[in-house]
Amino acid sequence: MALRVGVIGGGQLARMMIAPAVELGLDLRVLAEDEGMSAQLAATAVGDYRDLEVVRAFVKDVDVVTFDHEHVPQEILRALVADGVAVHPGPHALQFAQDKLVMRARLAELGVPQPDWAPVRDLAELQAFLDEHDGKGVVKTPRGGYDGKGVRVVRAAAEAQDWFDALAEGEALLVEELVGFVRELAQQVARRPSGEVVAYPVVETVQRDGVCAEVIAPAPQAPDRLVEVAEQIGRSIAEGLGVTGMLAVELFETDDERILVNELAMRPHNSGHWSQDGAVTGQFEQHLRAVADLPLGDTTPRAPWSVMINILGGPKDGSLGDRFAGAMTGYPSAKIHTYGKEPRPGRKVGHVNVSGDDLDDAVYIARAAAAHFD
Repeated sequence: MALRVGVIGGGQLARMMIAPAVELGLDLRVLAEDEGMSAQLAATAVGDYRDLEVVRAFVKDVDVVTFDHEHVPQEILRALVADGVAVHPGPHALQFAQDKLVMRARLAELGVPQPDWAPVRDLAELQAFLDEHDGKGVVKTPRGGYDGKGVRVVRAAAEAQDWFDALAEGEALLVEELVGFVRELAQQVARRPSGEVVAYPVVETVQRDGVCAEVIAPAPQAPDRLVEVAEQIGRSIAEGLGVTGMLAVELFETDDERILVNELAMRPHNSGHWSQDGAVTGQFEQHLRAVADLPLGDTTPRAPWSVMINILGGPKDGSLGDRFAGAMTGYPSAKIHTYGKEPRPGRKVGHVNVSGDDLDDAVYIARAAAAHFD
């Protein structure tokens, strides 16, 4: 009987696991939050992932559980483990992706390079941090933020007053130094339960309004030392936190030539979408291999350059489907991936991958093909 992999969460990441699951002979099953979500083709159940009995009913019919997102509560994850369910990544690892304060503290223990940071519980503590860091900092809500949400640059403590007012007793916000960086990078690694680890090339990411807009793989003009340090950071975090599955480490390359950890994601990640078409083993196949404890695949790029452009928002008139023919006719080398989502301003509704020998050509083709969906 085929190994049954259960994915909690029915978004586009679960959707993009469907094809590689079929190719690997895995039986993919999805617990979607609502009807009609991106991964509806594999949705065998619909329900609230925050309800333990809903999740227990779903996992009765699977051999291993993984995730489309990191939002499943710790008490549910721990209950599954106590029930004997194979959960990858497990609750111990996921806590570091779910809570940025917990993550920062653990990375400090591991000696991983990161921005100066502190937990702050009131305006006075925040102002003291700002005074020590040139009067500015980045305040983050420890839990729940993504795509720029829950992140605020401040130059006076009072600018975070509303977030302090919303804190429960004993809770804190996270403040970090405002890093002077020349670009953002991302390092992906995969780790299976038996310990095998593989790394992808470090990539450059471009953010717009807090959302990933473009990725170039590998990162251009990256000296060997940078490549080595980024991979070392990714491997040390995967092993130090006990991650199983895909891990994405978002990085800053600073103007004083440091590499600092910004964020973590323990699942396939936007920075790795290029690998679907640009690497021997794409990140979605790799994640399934890892959580199923199968031998990990080759991460070698298929071409010197790969470019990923997100389709954000979608067309103002008509549907995404109306735009395929024009994009495919004009740019036959572009690989177009859409998520089954209705267009909405700022929403990630798809992406375009282009690989080739010339970076400028790949960027031009990918941007032009993606523009057909505006």
